[in-house]
Amino acid sequence: MKAQATAFLLADPGVIRSLNRPHTLNDNPFSESRFKTLKYQPRFPRRFGSRADAKAFCRQFFDWYNQDHHHSGIGLMTPDQVHYGQAHAIHAAQQDTLDRACRNNPERFVNKPPTPPAKPTAAWINPPSRCADRQA
Repeated sequence: MKAQATAFLLADPGVIRSLNRPHTLNDNPFSESRFKTLKYQPRFPRRFGSRADAKAFCRQFFDWYNQDHHHSGIGLMTPDQVHYGQAHAIHAAQQDTLDRACRNNPERFVNKPPTPPAKPTAAWINPPSRCADRQA
């Protein structure tokens, strides 16, 4: 996609670009990660037949991305699980499963007992400023 065409595409549904340096998006790491996952989907078409086809594909993709895709950066959880406060329960269940595996097969874990990936912490596209924290 070309940057100018993307800006027009995003303006239609009311999405406003966020700029931190002149002409540089400050949400690039998140956007680029999402676009890479989108583009390398086996079902991603070479071309969309229409804008409606592209929107339908993206709706389905983002439902999968948020509800079914387990992200390594957030402890192998889905964004929905983290967003809706299920991270602690899921992390505990992961630890229970690993503890059971260690008890049943101790020869597989000779160095140390297994632990699940770290629980996710806050991630921000535009973190609140320290001034806003002090005023609240």
